[in-house]
Amino acid sequence: MASEGKQISVAATAIALRGVRLFLSAGKTAAERSLPAAAQPAPRVKRKPKQPVVGNKLSPKVIEQLLKTTKFNKPELEALYSMYRRLVSSAQAAAPATAIGHSPKIDGIDQSTFRDVMHNTFDLVTEEAILERMWITWERGAAGGEGSLRFESWVRGLSVLLRGNMEERRMYCFKVYDLNNDGFITRDEMFSLLRNALLKQPGDEDPDEGVRDLVELVLRKLDVDKDGVVSIDDYRQAVEQEPLLLEAFGQCLPSKRHALTFLKTLTNKT
Repeated sequence: MASEGKQISVAATAIALRGVRLFLSAGKTAAERSLPAAAQPAPRVKRKPKQPVVGNKLSPKVIEQLLKTTKFNKPELEALYSMYRRLVSSAQAAAPATAIGHSPKIDGIDQSTFRDVMHNTFDLVTEEAILERMWITWERGAAGGEGSLRFESWVRGLSVLLRGNMEERRMYCFKVYDLNNDGFITRDEMFSLLRNALLKQPGDEDPDEGVRDLVELVLRKLDVDKDGVVSIDDYRQAVEQEPLLLEAFGQCLPSKRHALTFLKTLTNKT
C-alpha cells in the first residue's frame, strides 16, 4: 500500500490538496463569521489620521503611467477609480469616530476593505493567513508594506490578479507563500500554511502528523533540485509541469469565472 501511495500522480495530488484545503478553509471562514460580536477583533485605532487624497478625476499623468504598467485601458482605469473612491468613502463612513468625535481620514484602501473585496467580489474563501500575506505583498508605501493601498498600487495588484500572465501569477503566489520573504518556501512555512487551513473540531486527534506527511508529499513535487527548500526556480518548473500546483498552499487568485464577471461589470460601467 505504501508503494502505491508514493505513485500518486502530480495532478491527483494537487487536486486532492486543493479540494481538502478549500473544504476546510470554507468551514473555518464560516465559523469565524458566525462568532458573536464580542468575539470579533476590536477595531483598529488610527493614531495619526491622514487627509484623504482621493480627487474626483484621475490626472492624465497617472492614467498615462498606468496604461504602461497595467493591462487596463483608459475607460477601465476610470471605472476602477470610481470604484476606488467609493471603497475609500465607505471605509471612512464605517470607521469608528476619533476621540474628539470626528470621522477618521482614510487615504486609501485599508486592510479591512481589502479583505472584504477579496471575499465578496472575488469569492476568495481562503485562510486568514493567506489574506494577511496577500495584503502584505501588495505594494504600499515607498518601502512597501506601509499604510493603506493607494490607487496606483491597487490597480497594479488587480492587473496581476485579473490579467496577469503565468509568470506574474507564479511570482505573486510565491511571494504570498514565502512567509519570511527570504526567497524560499521551507518545510516550516509549508506546515504553517497547511496547518492554518485545518479547522480542528472538539475531540479530533492532533492533525499535525497528517500535515507533516502532506508537507513531505508536496515538497517532493515542488523541490525540483532536491535541496530541501523550494526556490522560485523550483516553483516555476513544478508549476510549468503541473499548473494545479500554482495555489498548493492556499487560494490567492480569483477563479477565471469571477475574474471575467468582474471585468464584464467593469466594462459595463465604462
